[in-house]
Amino acid sequence: MNAIRRAFTEEFTIYRVAELKPALLAALGEGERLELDLSGVERIDSAGCQLLILAKREASATGKTLAIVAHSPAVQSLIEFYNLAAWFGDPLVVSAE
Repeated sequence: MNAIRRAFTEEFTIYRVAELKPALLAALGEGERLELDLSGVERIDSAGCQLLILAKREASATGKTLAIVAHSPAVQSLIEFYNLAAWFGDPLVVSAE
């Protein structure tokens, strides 16, 4: 399975999701597995979460895999707040702090 890894450092907020959506969905077309590195995302809100959910659903609908392989503290906090860790199915790294 060929994996494509994409790092995003932009804010995943309501102000940016319209710009991020085409890039994220295009990346899904590049391989069978898309690995998202979100370790550089400093801000994410519910609109950003909706974009990640959309991408995960689109991947599943086309028989592909989308995995978040690196979470920033903001992304981890949002996924935990909405209790979506099991739904996304990606391991969350718990910091020692």
